[in-house]
Amino acid sequence: MRILIDTNVLISAALSANGVPFQAYIKATSYPNHGLICEQNVDEMKRIFNKKFPQRLESLNKFLSIALLTLELVPIPIDENLSESQIRDVNDRPILRAAINAKADILLTGDKDFLESGLKNPIIMTPAMFLNMK
Repeated sequence: MRILIDTNVLISAALSANGVPFQAYIKATSYPNHGLICEQNVDEMKRIFNKKFPQRLESLNKFLSIALLTLELVPIPIDENLSESQIRDVNDRPILRAAINAKADILLTGDKDFLESGLKNPIIMTPAMFLNMK
């Protein structure tokens, strides 16, 4: 399966190797799955770490250097997708657009704007839901 990993899951995984988000990240990036991220995920991670976790920037850089070896960096198309209107937060819409364009099967997130959107393609899942999936 192709799984686009949202910023909030990546940040949680980068901050702690002990939690559910990190376990979901490992599953999403391990065969037979194929992990995806978009440039907006990387930019958001850097912005959030600079603001909230400046003392952890070295950890973020290490995480990204390893993550970018295993994750496919997918483009964000310029043209909007019709299903984007189901996402309340307009700042999240490019991530959905990237997931759709990359033919992601799953968008792995903890973001309520995605989780409450009612989208069916890609399937929106929390890290816990993803780990419990057979």
